[in-house]
Amino acid sequence: MIFKVLYQELPGEIPVRERTLSTYVEAESVREVRSKLSDRNYNIEYVHELDQAHLEYEKQSEDFKLENV
Repeated sequence: MIFKVLYQELPGEIPVRERTLSTYVEAESVREVRSKLSDRNYNIEYVHELDQAHLEYEKQSEDFKLENV
């Protein structure tokens, strides 16, 4: 499964839409995504599992890049 992760780079930063970043991670569960990203010290705001239609839409974006974690 592919998950879209919305996060802030600084762990103590309050989530603000204009500074929210996203990344895409392949994993079996939300827990596994959080575990894979734990060493990056992100302030993870939201982890969303992408269904096939949503994944195809996201792939059209120039910002789509699947993380190798």
